[in-house]
Amino acid sequence: MPQSSSTKKHDQDPTDITGPTLKSQRTKMVNTSDDSEKKSSGKKLKELEVGVPIVYGNVAFWLGKKASEFQSHKWTIYVRGATNEDLSVVVKRVVFQLHSSFNNPTRVVDNPPFELSESGWGEFEIVMTLHFHTDVCDKPLHLYHHLKLYPEDESGALSTKKPVVVESYDEIVFAEPSESFFARVQNNPAVNVPRLPPGLNLPPPVPIEDVDRRKRGDTKDHPLSQWFTNFSEADELLKLTAARQQVQGHIARLRRQLSMVDGQHQQLKPASDL
Repeated sequence: MPQSSSTKKHDQDPTDITGPTLKSQRTKMVNTSDDSEKKSSGKKLKELEVGVPIVYGNVAFWLGKKASEFQSHKWTIYVRGATNEDLSVVVKRVVFQLHSSFNNPTRVVDNPPFELSESGWGEFEIVMTLHFHTDVCDKPLHLYHHLKLYPEDESGALSTKKPVVVESYDEIVFAEPSESFFARVQNNPAVNVPRLPPGLNLPPPVPIEDVDRRKRGDTKDHPLSQWFTNFSEADELLKLTAARQQVQGHIARLRRQLSMVDGQHQQLKPASDL
């Protein structure tokens, strides 16, 4: 279907496309619910924060010989856990706002995985609005993602085998979480929960409304998972260690070279200068 957007033309040679494009940020959420809602969720835990690492972005495949003027790519836009865990423990629904040229441009996804697949030819900005459970936060979070179908390098070739992947990392931080929220997620792998202060006991977890617990919402076995970026902290530490070792190696080589140059300089000095 037609879409108003800017696109790029490339040679249609099925070679590899550059890897994922990454962006990173940290978003802090503050609950502004009224007193009645606060009482139903329990009191707030002062000076504590709960972090939920998420990744949002798109994977786009060129259709190759099947491509037409208005259907050149098949793409999927999504919000997922940074380590592909189920986000439904925190997120209740995600609303995707597509370009107005699409039929029914406002798409609501009530169950995980929180994603949407479509096809088209144009690049445009998609607004993803995350709505949280009532004991998490009453304020929705708006995420903005520019759908990418073509590689950044304009001379790059299109491929039907390797997609264009653009992802952003964000840690949603919930300040002063409610007791029920904290109790419910303290052993959940999708959530980063701090240790409780000594002597603080939590009430039993409050069940989440409208959540189908029979269906897992993780994306570990997702058909696109091979293209997802790995945001593992262990991998990041390994990369940092490797980078540090590389820098230290460069420094050691420079010192050796400077030492050799200094030695040669000393040898070239006249006897009267020594």
